Amino acid sequence: MSYCRQEGKDRIIFVTKEDHETPSSAELVADDPNDPYEEHGLILPNGDINWNCPCLGGMASGPCGEQFKSAFSCFHYSKEEIKGSDCIDQFRAMQECMQKYPDLYPQDEEEEEEAKPVEQVEETAASKASAAKEQGSSS
Repeated sequence: MSYCRQEGKDRIIFVTKEDHETPSSAELVADDPNDPYEEHGLILPNGDINWNCPCLGGMASGPCGEQFKSAFSCFHYSKEEIKGSDCIDQFRAMQECMQKYPDLYPQDEEEEEEAKPVEQVEETAASKASAAKEQGSSS
């Protein structure tokens, strides 16, 4: 005689040797490929984006979720020859949002290294401009 007990969210079923001697009467139900609640990949069968896909790592639901969805949708549906080249504004908005939350969206070390030369160029240009102003005012 089998019995069951509940432990929190789990249900534990104990069975006896006699329970295993008879064939199972459980019926398996085939998955419905059109079930909107069924786990699918990134792209649903109808071509829409599956925002619940674990492959997105929660990006669609974080503080920059709307910006992410906008940029990703733009890229996914882009018809440009260079796919996504018409989505620069959306990706820029997403990047600006992510920079407001560095703890949630840390930059990779490679990205930080790539960003440094741009900052150094800006600093060099600014110092050259101020040096030129000083020379112009002293002449």
